[in-house]
Amino acid sequence: MSVKYVPVIWNRTKFVYDAVVLATVGAYLGIYIYIAPMFQTVTRPIDWDIYKAQAFGTCVFFLLTFILCIGPLARLDKRFLPLLYNRRHLGVITCVLAYFHVDNILGWYNAFSPINRYVSVFIVNTSFDRFLGFPFEILGVFALLILTILAVTSHDFWLHFLKPTLWKTLHMGIYLAYALVVAHVALGALQSAAGPFMTTAVGASVALVATLHLLAARKEHLFDTQQNTMDDSDTWMDAGDPKDVPDKRARIISITDDERVAIFRNGKKLSAISNVCAHQNGPLGEGKIVYGCVTCPWHGYQYRLEDGKSPPPFTEKISTYRLKLENGRLWLNVEALPPGTYVEPIVSPIMAEGN
Repeated sequence: MSVKYVPVIWNRTKFVYDAVVLATVGAYLGIYIYIAPMFQTVTRPIDWDIYKAQAFGTCVFFLLTFILCIGPLARLDKRFLPLLYNRRHLGVITCVLAYFHVDNILGWYNAFSPINRYVSVFIVNTSFDRFLGFPFEILGVFALLILTILAVTSHDFWLHFLKPTLWKTLHMGIYLAYALVVAHVALGALQSAAGPFMTTAVGASVALVATLHLLAARKEHLFDTQQNTMDDSDTWMDAGDPKDVPDKRARIISITDDERVAIFRNGKKLSAISNVCAHQNGPLGEGKIVYGCVTCPWHGYQYRLEDGKSPPPFTEKISTYRLKLENGRLWLNVEALPPGTYVEPIVSPIMAEGN
């Protein structure tokens, strides 16, 4: 979190993340451009500029595939959460690489044309009625436009300006951009003599993204539909054994299909807060307590356990919930209190004995 807007709040994690991404991208481009040509069996060697354009284009495709895999992977296994933390950096790098791809394409295929090279993309091929002859370049242009919008609005300033709901809706456009890139790459590969490798890679990538999203959705559905015991008033829900709440971590309880509560334990004390971060709806229950505050695993936003408020000078706040202990069981009041409402943490006798 930051008190004021800065271009990037650099820390060790971000440096390492970006260094690994850039090293991976550099290695991919180097292998594609300098090593892969040695294994080509085509009659006439492919031109250097075409190789560069293909290298940047395929790199963008695989990075987009990876970006869309991070979310469901983090839902399926918490060990992938570090990848999610700085995912926006990866998106911006992908957008920059897409512009390198476009520059190489236009610089080669339109270098000697009397038509403006930017205009030529839209008018040279108009075979919209054919599959193999379809002007796949147009699809790439629209994908680039979406990626540019997402990269430009990735900063928290735009999140605050547009508000979380609109901002999140806008950034769901990554799926449309991916669909356009898939069609762009697949049609381009089919219309070239590059062989079946790229079309096979596209199909495998799409299958991977779809499979991970389906598995994550199934896990979420099973969690949301689990049966929880309610008392006679339908106000208090059995939240299980207090010993099942790990120290400095949370146990997430599903109240309804779209409402979850995170029960945290801080030493001997137990508190319940909304599972939804006020920043980007991140899953607070998958975070941990750092310096006495719950820290969101997505972008590090923090909240006090007793009242759901961010520590000063920050102003974000979330709903809190009441807890009680009866016969060694933890009970959760399912009625959310107004955001920022103070609730006295409960102390578990079992925890007080040193467990």
